[in-house]
Amino acid sequence: MAAWFGFEGRVAVRFLREGRFQTLLIIVGVAAGVAVVAYISALISGLQSNTLNKTLGAQAHITVKPLDDAVVSARAADAPGVQALAQTQPRSQRPRSIANWQQLLPVLEAMPGVAAVSPMVSAAGLGLRGDGSRAVALMGVELDRYDRIVQLRSKVVAGQARLGPGEAMIGRELANDLGLSVGDRLSVVLGSAGNTVSESLRVTALVDLGVRDLNRRTVFLPLRSAQSLVGLPGGATSLDITLHDVWTAKGLAQQLAQRWPYKVESWQEANAQLVSALNAQSVSTTLIRSVVMIVVVLGIASVLVVSVVQKKREIGILRAMGATQGQVLRVFLLQGALVGALGSMLGVLLASGLIWAFTTFVRGSDGLPLFSISLQPMLALQIATVATLCGVLAAVAPARRAAALDPAQAIRA
Repeated sequence: MAAWFGFEGRVAVRFLREGRFQTLLIIVGVAAGVAVVAYISALISGLQSNTLNKTLGAQAHITVKPLDDAVVSARAADAPGVQALAQTQPRSQRPRSIANWQQLLPVLEAMPGVAAVSPMVSAAGLGLRGDGSRAVALMGVELDRYDRIVQLRSKVVAGQARLGPGEAMIGRELANDLGLSVGDRLSVVLGSAGNTVSESLRVTALVDLGVRDLNRRTVFLPLRSAQSLVGLPGGATSLDITLHDVWTAKGLAQQLAQRWPYKVESWQEANAQLVSALNAQSVSTTLIRSVVMIVVVLGIASVLVVSVVQKKREIGILRAMGATQGQVLRVFLLQGALVGALGSMLGVLLASGLIWAFTTFVRGSDGLPLFSISLQPMLALQIATVATLCGVLAAVAPARRAAALDPAQAIRA
């Protein structure tokens, strides 16, 4: 390795200095390519992270529910000429509890990769206050457990996060629609005509779930209160699971579905269009990286090819003085590595400046940054390493051409 920084290094630096204008241009070109790759990578990563945080900020990574009520066909006895009777009208779904969910809860919590599990009783109802009414989604939860699923306490915008008996936390849009504030009472009604159940709840907090539609219809209440309203004493209509790694949700959901007779849905299945969009973004980013790196390789290679032509006489003199083909080969490979490394460092600095400009000057309608992006040190190191390797790769053909020159013909050229 010392040879790379001895004779070959001195010659490589001398050749770069003598063609300083060409060298400067290609270093700037490499820097621009690296800056584009680094900036686009950081931008897409920040956009995807922001999208996932907003999407998963109000939902679990995996949801376990009881199987839907199935329609059972009614058939007459098999006999010649007897027509089978089939019930074709679908059955309306009613709230159902997960069987033995209390025993299932610790089993799920002990599974590798699972961060938290929370039982829930959910149902549709009607929220009333005075003459106002709104369709609401009731979500009965244990606050401490559910807070580990969606960080509910951090979403409180008014009041105090508390779910005691007869208390509720509601979305802020729902509060605006019904003219509610912290401390007011909200009546919720469940059931059909002639068989309704109602309860009056005191609002303890207003929450912002990040999605306006959810804020307009969500009512959180204690798990026991929801069990009583829905008519499922001691029951749970679903188990919400959050994971340490969100991208393992689909695989774990498939394992759970095979192990237990429940309906298990991952966030990827519930947000299939979002996953498709994220995959398309990743493919586009990879394509941009590849094209830019190809341009970088071609740019470095073109400059080194010109350098070989211009330095043919010097190369011939070096060979006549005893330089081996291997040494000449290493001179140009080192030139490619130096150009790639210098361009990479300049490109990373330029990308950092672009990211700073984006986070400083690009603002949303509320005056806040659209989303946070940053260039992670590991990502910057990976991009710089790839660019340097591209520089070495681009130098292979010119280096072999220089090493193959005949000293006598090169000197006479």
